[in-house]
Amino acid sequence: MRILHTGDWHFGKMLEGRGRLKEQEAFVDELVTLADDQQADVILMAGDVYDSVNPPAAAEQLFYDACARLTSGGRPLVVIAGNHDQPERVASVSPLVNNRGITLVGLPTSEIITVNAARTGEVAKVAALPYPSESRLNELLTDDAEEQGMRKAYSERVGELMRHLGRSFRQDTVNLAMSHIYVLGGLESDSERPIQVGGAYTVDPSALAIGAQYTALGHLHRPQAVKGEGMIRYSGSPLAYSFSESGQTKSVVMVDVAPGGMPSAREVYLSSGKPLVRWKAQEGLAQVYQWLEEGRDANAYIDLEISLSEAMSLGEIQKLRKAREGIIHIRPVYPEMLTEELRAARSELPVHEVFRRFYQRQTGGAVPDDSLVRLFLELVNEEELSAEGEEGAVS
Repeated sequence: MRILHTGDWHFGKMLEGRGRLKEQEAFVDELVTLADDQQADVILMAGDVYDSVNPPAAAEQLFYDACARLTSGGRPLVVIAGNHDQPERVASVSPLVNNRGITLVGLPTSEIITVNAARTGEVAKVAALPYPSESRLNELLTDDAEEQGMRKAYSERVGELMRHLGRSFRQDTVNLAMSHIYVLGGLESDSERPIQVGGAYTVDPSALAIGAQYTALGHLHRPQAVKGEGMIRYSGSPLAYSFSESGQTKSVVMVDVAPGGMPSAREVYLSSGKPLVRWKAQEGLAQVYQWLEEGRDANAYIDLEISLSEAMSLGEIQKLRKAREGIIHIRPVYPEMLTEELRAARSELPVHEVFRRFYQRQTGGAVPDDSLVRLFLELVNEEELSAEGEEGAVS
């Protein structure tokens, strides 16, 4: 049996106001072609269908279209809700699609899923656990306020649910597990919305030791394997959704496995979706314009950092944005602003006042207009939000 493992589609997600729907449509086209060309027998979608609990209609339409196309030849598809999804919304159309071989699981359930591979005649049992938040588990984790105690309680509860599902595994079936969780040891990026509090929602790999030959995980956007019983993998997201994913090659996982056998997995790389890149122009604006003339990263979204000795004018910033619409962030870096003296001043003065004084010093006394100050404050906010995401989170 050949299983195609994917997840973290995040239909409806934006990038600083830029819509990604066209890229997501291209991904669906590519996924359907891959499923057909690679003769996938079963498709597992491991959560985060949407980017929010109230996705736009176009995102829902794209999901339904993807489901219909992926199962048009009778191929089974199993989808679970992730932490971004509203579970009832994901499962709401189940009565309309169950007879098409589409299984949509919104909330944790005690029932194992059985799917049949028409090409091989094999049967698979899928222990599918949608994102198991505290509220979705319908019980408190623990009265212990210590992180270690909370983590143990949560991980043990997840393990209990998985073991219950795993009791339906058989020797003559392909035994699979799927969930949308953060497993200890996984590498995060800042586009993943946190599903734990200080590590309390972290799951130990031992919770997945239920006899599954392959465990398909969603939530982390970097494709990766996790140490544990059997083979455990995150498929990663199909598109790069934050600049912390810059340089990652996106993929889906193709798994070949027979009843009682060892699985064989390989990444199949995706070409749809614009890359997200980081430019660091240490030689200033001239270097940026040189890169633009060369057509560097012509189809990419760009996070631009420029080393400057003098303050940028609003006109220069607007000119850069017009030169390449893919430029998302522009962050000037001034050597003087990195000194200890300025850091100390910043702790005592409002940020806008520090900028005004710096601008006056650099321009020989000129006063920045209000629009330039507002733009500077927006850039500071973007940088601080990005730093908070990189420090805290799993999305």
